[in-house]
Amino acid sequence: MNRERALRDALRPVLGRYDYILIDCPPTLGLLTLNALVASDGVIIPVQTQYYALKGVAALLRIIRTVQSRLNPNLKVLGLLPTFYDSRTILARDMLESLKDLGDHQVFATVIRQSVKIGEAPTAGVPITEYDKKSDAAKAFVDLAKEVVRAQ
Repeated sequence: MNRERALRDALRPVLGRYDYILIDCPPTLGLLTLNALVASDGVIIPVQTQYYALKGVAALLRIIRTVQSRLNPNLKVLGLLPTFYDSRTILARDMLESLKDLGDHQVFATVIRQSVKIGEAPTAGVPITEYDKKSDAAKAFVDLAKEVVRAQ
């Protein structure tokens, strides 16, 4: 019963202690992601700048609308975050433009570029901002955090 509300209920006792709680979800639309959407006030949607990723965003936005109407009317899409961006390719540049035309959702100015360091950080068990603080990838995530805070 109410298994989609388990995370929201578990977080209630600690909500007052934090300005932000980030919930990183797997790239699937299973129960874990549903729990995160029900527990959240806002969602950042990372989108690879590739053709099929853009098609998946439309499906995810439909699911978010369903969650908003049935389980969490306070949920807002904070923005779409372009990821795995490689400015050297025409496809990536075209997909970034297509992402900006994908409806009325904000596309963050911060773009997460394709980076070996981002792939290495999880294998070391630390975030990119600890793994290589001076990397462009770490700086991009700090910029994203600032952009999100400014928008609030």
